[in-house]
Amino acid sequence: MGAEENKLTLIAGASTDPSRYAYTAALFLSRQNFPFLPIGIKKGSVLGQDILPLRERPKLEGIHTITMYMNARNQQEWEAYFLSLQPKRIIFNPGAENPAFAEQAENLGITCINACTLVMINTGQY
Repeated sequence: MGAEENKLTLIAGASTDPSRYAYTAALFLSRQNFPFLPIGIKKGSVLGQDILPLRERPKLEGIHTITMYMNARNQQEWEAYFLSLQPKRIIFNPGAENPAFAEQAENLGITCINACTLVMINTGQY
């Protein structure tokens, strides 16, 4: 397995609701063998993985990508935490765009993309 297959992805705003895009992202990542960690405020599990408690700001290492499913207003409280994880990139999914946060992240060398994780995975751009 090459480095491309090891893009540990943090799904910010994870949901146990199969109708939510964050849930679908977990499904698509799983199908492509991309490891993922769901994190959010709500309790539960996604595809057998417990949703990490965002309020506790868990210590995580090796995060390659944060795929954001929280709107800009809901991101504010957690921006410093997300930056502390030192991801290589942050994908701001539709509705999660946050130019001010993206600028902060880019100033730290983090690639920021306004894109749809689902489309990226399905078109081989992930």
